[in-house]
Amino acid sequence: MTKPFAPPLMASKRWLLLCLLLPLPFFAVPSKTGRHIRLELTHVDARGPLAGADRVRRAAERSHRRVNGLLAAVTAPSAAPTLRSDGGGAATEAASVHASTATYLVDLAIGTPPVALTAVLDTGSDLIWTQCDAPCRRCFPQPTPLYAPAWSATYANVSCGCKLCEAIPSQRPSRCPTPGCAYYFSYGDGSSTDGVLVTDAFTFGSGAAAHILAFGCGTDNLGGTDNSSGLVGMGRGPLSLVSQLGIARFSYCFTPFNDTATSSPLFLGASANLSPAARSTPIVPNPPGPGPQRRRSSSYYYLSLEGITVGDTLLPIDPAVFQLTASGRGGLIVDSGTTFTALEERAFVVLARAFAARVAAPLATGGAHAHLGLALCFEAPEGRGPEAVDVPRLVFHFDGADMELPRESVVVEDRAAGVACLGMVSARGMSVLGSMQQQNMHVLYDVERGLLSFEPAKCGEL
Repeated sequence: MTKPFAPPLMASKRWLLLCLLLPLPFFAVPSKTGRHIRLELTHVDARGPLAGADRVRRAAERSHRRVNGLLAAVTAPSAAPTLRSDGGGAATEAASVHASTATYLVDLAIGTPPVALTAVLDTGSDLIWTQCDAPCRRCFPQPTPLYAPAWSATYANVSCGCKLCEAIPSQRPSRCPTPGCAYYFSYGDGSSTDGVLVTDAFTFGSGAAAHILAFGCGTDNLGGTDNSSGLVGMGRGPLSLVSQLGIARFSYCFTPFNDTATSSPLFLGASANLSPAARSTPIVPNPPGPGPQRRRSSSYYYLSLEGITVGDTLLPIDPAVFQLTASGRGGLIVDSGTTFTALEERAFVVLARAFAARVAAPLATGGAHAHLGLALCFEAPEGRGPEAVDVPRLVFHFDGADMELPRESVVVEDRAAGVACLGMVSARGMSVLGSMQQQNMHVLYDVERGLLSFEPAKCGEL
């Protein structure tokens, strides 16, 4: 367990004042300027050497790991997959996201003077955290320098008895020494972060106003976070960036999966707006869940998926497949960290059969699709590319809103292999609306009203 580092004298006094001023779990320090923020998101593969089929395969692998991690975080330990730490020993408590399943990264700055930080943007978790040189016992390689609390004039430690500390989902009383608030998150892929909760100034963009936020200062970390230095949680809980800034809504617009050169905009606060033509569906209340699972599942944005149409046919899928249970199983989560939409296995089988029956192209054989990690692929017509494979209309029917997906949000292509593949995967226990199916769609989370709205958009032009 990481011991809280000894803070400077002034900082050690600030944590006590902070707790006295913030008696409630929702400890935002909002400001008017903090409610009009635009950030640019970069796809994780844009900062690496992967291209073509390698990007598709990696995205499929990430999607499977991501869904397994999301499900493990909301199910009781006896029902969840075995999650092991780096040593492969006893199972550890899992956080609500896999650290190495990043899809989009965001650049910001932390401290006074500000130090650049590249972090994973994640709508499926709450905690903001980064690696800290305080000193760092174990830190994985990252693209920016480690955050050093001793060099920041605005750093402050967080008291163990503070409401800030109690908001940590995996906080254990036995791990809570005085005066620091210790945390430990273990991820299903073997990554973990261990440290203390602190506060400091965060800056979003050049010349922007700073905001004091609570975050995890990790001094014993394993694994990695895909070319980043930590994670920014955008979930529904009190530790997320959304809650701490006190904003009522936020939106993003993901540029196409194959476009690694154009950034995707993220709007926080009043700048998040859609047109009157946008469609809206309620964000479903979180399931109560057993014990600690209640806190983890409270991060997720659940939607009510009522059916799927392929071509002109509503598929014969039992509505119970998409229903969210009190235990946290089932349901559909809208997520930024899952690339390919994952459908519960019973629904995926029905969809795949209907899709294959309506595509006038032979199924790919000889393992042409296996190297991509996708289950359903079609061979392009002889002498033509995969773009020549015609695909049927595909519509997700949400409560009060239909989401019709354009071709580029339905299939991915491998020109070298001459195949077009359904850009979705099968899952057991829940469904997740991934970022590929949200591409070129402006998606708004109205946290205050409990609505998710969306409309087609040219994301690179917003």
